[in-house]
Amino acid sequence: MSETGHDLHSLFPDHGPALHALKLKDAHFRTLAEQHHEVTLEIQRIEDGRVAASDVRIEALKKQRLQLLVEVSGLVAAHEAA
Repeated sequence: MSETGHDLHSLFPDHGPALHALKLKDAHFRTLAEQHHEVTLEIQRIEDGRVAASDVRIEALKKQRLQLLVEVSGLVAAHEAA
């Protein structure tokens, strides 16, 4: 399965202005976005067969990515509510 479409703008298509503003102003958001990007790339490498990993490892990475998305979602919501 390809992980295409897991970048933040694809996942939050109606929140581009908030994502942009947070990227410019919020260091914690930038850290979360970078972590999300790195985890997604690692998942892609595993699923493409470029890196070997157990099912447990891939599941852990997907859970980590989901947790990052929960945090990003919270920051986006807070930004838009302000």
